[in-house]
Amino acid sequence: NENEMGHILTVEDPIEFVHESKKCLINQREVGPHTLSFNNALRSALREDPDIILVGELRDLETIRLALTAAETGHLVFGTLHTSSAAKTVDRIIDVFPAAEKEMVRAMLSESLRAVISQTLCKTKDGNGRAAAHEIMIGTPAIRNLIREAKIAQMYSAIQTGQQLGMQTLDQNLGEMVKRNIISKEEARGKAANKDAFN
Repeated sequence: NENEMGHILTVEDPIEFVHESKKCLINQREVGPHTLSFNNALRSALREDPDIILVGELRDLETIRLALTAAETGHLVFGTLHTSSAAKTVDRIIDVFPAAEKEMVRAMLSESLRAVISQTLCKTKDGNGRAAAHEIMIGTPAIRNLIREAKIAQMYSAIQTGQQLGMQTLDQNLGEMVKRNIISKEEARGKAANKDAFN
């Protein structure tokens, strides 16, 4: 919106921030007042030729299916899911589908996934606020292959060793935040996947 022209369409429940159109045309839809559901909005969105689609929440099978279809047809799709890690996000998306479709969905996801960013809020060391800790997984060829082959359990180590590619585990980011004195070791331990790393 600041640097490039395009059409951005958001589907939210509720709209939390009204975006001003600058270089992009931004259409924000709210479930309830503007559309019956996320899937209804996504179905009509595909007919409106957006460049970017934001799905406020990937809640159900049909919404996830439509988001994957939109991504496969060349749209940049952003979506949110309530999960605690990048691997669990991939798992949740695949698990929503019936067994007969899982292999096809793994293939679709492996082709279209660009990145997963998982975040958790931590109390700051000074007690005056919160800071976000992130796990970042990039859709590298190795990650795509793990998705396709249903080797979700191996993703954590692929993320861990992919720092030069921009990836980081939540624990790596928590460790960095402790070193930079943003959060306490105790707070990091409470949020960490490997709690022993923060003893």
